[in-house]
Amino acid sequence: MNELPEPLDVIAVGAHPDDVEIGCGGTLASLVEQGYRVGIVDLTDGEPTPLSPGPHVRLEESKKAARILGVQLRETLELPNRKLFDSFEARVELAKVFRKYRPKIVIGIAGKTPMASPDHWQAMQITDAAVFYSRLCKWDDQFDGLPVHSIPRQLWYPLGFKSLTIPDGAGHLITDISQTLSKKIEAVRAYQTQFPAGKEHVFRMIEGQNHFLVATAGFEAGELLVSSTAIGVQDLMKFLL
Repeated sequence: MNELPEPLDVIAVGAHPDDVEIGCGGTLASLVEQGYRVGIVDLTDGEPTPLSPGPHVRLEESKKAARILGVQLRETLELPNRKLFDSFEARVELAKVFRKYRPKIVIGIAGKTPMASPDHWQAMQITDAAVFYSRLCKWDDQFDGLPVHSIPRQLWYPLGFKSLTIPDGAGHLITDISQTLSKKIEAVRAYQTQFPAGKEHVFRMIEGQNHFLVATAGFEAGELLVSSTAIGVQDLMKFLL
């Protein structure tokens, strides 16, 4: 087995390039600024898509967005856009990425996005299963001999901005992206094939959601993350103040 690369602290997973930027791009940019190593995995290349001339353009857009956020890694798996399904093969492909880069936290999509791509729901299921597959022993032949890796924490980010419901989970938290909201919007704007001039309302909706979410948290801008487990506190004063 070849030597493994330097591990990442966090990996965020999306069905398509731009999912992660929209859902938790500000959080990822903040983590990078705090000195953490962050990666993005897109399960598909997002092609075909109406206004894109081809996969090479979407790939360049995703690379530009990654540079804006400052993340150390971006990988695109060769799973099919529009035909993405939770399958054994898809689970294994993502689990191999987790075993290779050994993140402490994985952030995936939270729940369904009605009236939008069904790939999002499939991506959530694939990510959940891959977190589990990453730690399974006695199955080395399925993972190219990559070592077992147990991921301590899993979070989800919502993409259904037109819903008033908060996704289910064991806990919810809002990350402070007051200093990185502009980076997030710039990263989303990198996808010119997805958000041309006629879709300026998308940016207003994203910013509005990020401002709305912090009404109870006291930040200028924030992103909602859902925890798969209850959130424990050791220092209550430090946590609250």
